Amino acid sequence: MADLRSNLAGIESPNPFWLASAPPTNSGYQVQRAFEAGWGGAVWKTLGEPIINTTSRFAAVSFNGQRVAGFNNIELITDRPLHVNLKEIYETKKRFPDHAIIASLMVEPKREKWHDIVKRVEDVGVDGLELNFGCPHGMAERGMGAASGQQPDLVEAQTMWVKEVAETPVIVKLTPNITDITVTARAAVRGGADAVSMINTINSLAGVDIDTWNTIPHVAGKGAHGGYCGPAVKPIALNMVAECARNPDIHVPISGIGGISNWKDTVEFLLMGATNVQVATAAMHHGFSIVEDMIDGLNSYLDEKGISSVREIVGKSVEKYSDWGNLDLNYRVVARINNDVCINCNKCHISCEDASHQCIERLIDANGEPYLQVREEDCVGCNLCSIVCPVDGAIDMVELPYEKPPMTWNERQMAISRLTNQS
Repeated sequence: MADLRSNLAGIESPNPFWLASAPPTNSGYQVQRAFEAGWGGAVWKTLGEPIINTTSRFAAVSFNGQRVAGFNNIELITDRPLHVNLKEIYETKKRFPDHAIIASLMVEPKREKWHDIVKRVEDVGVDGLELNFGCPHGMAERGMGAASGQQPDLVEAQTMWVKEVAETPVIVKLTPNITDITVTARAAVRGGADAVSMINTINSLAGVDIDTWNTIPHVAGKGAHGGYCGPAVKPIALNMVAECARNPDIHVPISGIGGISNWKDTVEFLLMGATNVQVATAAMHHGFSIVEDMIDGLNSYLDEKGISSVREIVGKSVEKYSDWGNLDLNYRVVARINNDVCINCNKCHISCEDASHQCIERLIDANGEPYLQVREEDCVGCNLCSIVCPVDGAIDMVELPYEKPPMTWNERQMAISRLTNQS
């Protein structure tokens, strides 16, 4: 079996699967149950000045029969006293010395506040610190969380304050509620961050009850924006991880967070530059035991690929991710319908006719049977037909031989510029 051991900025764990700072890591009882189930690490639910939570705080978005495709919450940081959390962290670390315990922290943007809480949590034996600059609701209104995380100067300053006293690795957790996450990631690196984690939750409103007109969730008839997570946010998170991984100024490890539900999601995040992953919504939906399938699946995948260590795949797809201007404009694929598999549902024809390039024809064969055929000279290779097709193998996207040499938009513009200058 492959070696699944992970090392994020010096924080070692038996596998790359960590629980993210969230309700599943609210207590020592829960974290110990998670470690017993097989999780390699846990980021303790964010510590700071205890708050009062609302009693209606979660909502979910279901789609096409899938429960919890997206998850929304208005829960805040820990509502338990700091000394209680610290006692349980100490006990948990003593019982599970080989598992990673990370303390998620959030305090006011004041040097002395950071110094105090860092010293207190490190005294109980945590393996690292995660600075929560991402929470988009409740705490942000108090000047913390995303309110700090959206300001690069505050990200840099607070990271520096922590590094002044920290003796364990410092991870900075970034908010996605910003135009360019690499700006704050670079600020964290300038401040001395040993690693960054992303993404925290996205500003959201889960829905509105069209009978009562209340928001979902609501608290005594009032609602507020919350944080969105779960499978629906995975593409957003994966993009942000990739953007940071390919940025030469962000030369620290990345802990990937956002919609990770199984071993395949994990592999995608690792290939795109994450050193490990953090999971919350999937554990809330299915329980801690899901890590068993994640470990087995990752092991089997690596064995089938002949890869001896999970660390070998980290970042292997980063060089394949670029800007649009670097894409080959002369590369061409077309759709081809396999009529021995096609069930003639006409989904591809309808989608192409109404929303693409009208290149799928409905024809009748010699026996009077209907069939579908792509007019390849008009196909632009958009993939829409293969996406909407309900039958695996009914439509293939086929690469065509080059008719012209490879050329990107950037190369084209440079050639035009040279010709203009010569004239």
